[in-house]
Amino acid sequence: MNELFNFTLTKDFMEMMVRFVICIAFNWFIIDQLYYKKSQRRDFYFTFLLTSIAIFFLVFFMIFGLDKLGGKTSMGIGIGLFGIFSIMRYRTDAMPVREMTYLFTIISLSVVNAIASSATLLEIILTDSFVTFAMWISERYLKIQHTKLIQYDRMELIAPERRDELIADLEKRLGVKVYTVAVGAIDMLRDMAMLKITYDDAGMQSSETVDGMIKLRRVNLTEV
Repeated sequence: MNELFNFTLTKDFMEMMVRFVICIAFNWFIIDQLYYKKSQRRDFYFTFLLTSIAIFFLVFFMIFGLDKLGGKTSMGIGIGLFGIFSIMRYRTDAMPVREMTYLFTIISLSVVNAIASSATLLEIILTDSFVTFAMWISERYLKIQHTKLIQYDRMELIAPERRDELIADLEKRLGVKVYTVAVGAIDMLRDMAMLKITYDDAGMQSSETVDGMIKLRRVNLTEV
């Protein structure tokens, strides 16, 4: 009971706060400068940042508590990691691959910084720097092409000989650079075709996303 009302800060807690500042600094740079600067997704910004903070404290106090109770740290790490990475199976809309990669990286950095008690601060900083640099190189020099499904109404443009007109119409109405278009299912009764497009910009200004599929707004369907 006396330990409960002990307001002094232990050496372990002070070391944890130093590692926490380092972890959040690198994760914030990844989220703000690498991810958000390109995608402008505030919802994932919120998710990534809060997940990073929560995972760090969860893992640290789990390991710290096991050590104080004399438990097996390796077993605690295994159980904890199993629970942490299982959160990626949220029963919600499927997360895009790019966002899943960022989430996995951020969780990994938080776990590494929380459990690396035997590593020096320099080793932790070098590890975080290497991962951050790798992500920066990937974002800068690797062109990411996104894929979406489109419900398309202009059936006259899906003919192979009018492919250039089809791409031009999609680029005008979606506001993105379209690279490839594949025609899938065709519904003659509703005068509609399902298209699979590959593009390089996640900002669909003139579209709505429903369960991973884009439906063009009806107000734009008559545009030429």
